[in-house]
Amino acid sequence: MSSWFPWGWTQPTSYNYGDNVYVQGDTVYYSEQAVGTQQEYGEQAFAIATSADEVAPDSADNAEWLSLGVFAMTQDDQASGPEPNLFLQLAVSKEGMIAGTYFNNSTERPQDIAGVVDKQTQRTAWTVGGNDWPVMETGVSNLTKDEAPALIHFADGQTQKWLLVRLEDPEAPAQQ
Repeated sequence: MSSWFPWGWTQPTSYNYGDNVYVQGDTVYYSEQAVGTQQEYGEQAFAIATSADEVAPDSADNAEWLSLGVFAMTQDDQASGPEPNLFLQLAVSKEGMIAGTYFNNSTERPQDIAGVVDKQTQRTAWTVGGNDWPVMETGVSNLTKDEAPALIHFADGQTQKWLLVRLEDPEAPAQQ
């Protein structure tokens, strides 16, 4: 993934919520360094998600895109359990824009995803359906794995931990 972006990353930054990103009191820590209150951390994700015009204004139509895959979302932070109902299809541009589709089986209504990869922190945040909130986030390197922990931040400051589970590509050739 680091070779896809022109920012000279040498190491991926992983966000494992509850492990290297955790809350103590009302403070969020990343690798034992305070990064803000819970409210501020959610606001940081919002700022990342809504900064697409600053990242690459008017370039989405001409951008080169890399598919990140299709993920099932599980709220209980478990890869197994009830059949998932929520799905994400994600892609990233060389400029760090995130795009794709959110699909809820209950409503059967797809919605567009729009967001950004922060080139300093490698945090990736996006919103759904043109709404400001909620904001979903994870590390861009997390999205290269079969399971990616994610956070969903709400306007009232609440945050939920979710798990994105990569779905196999039904058209991909079988591994031998």
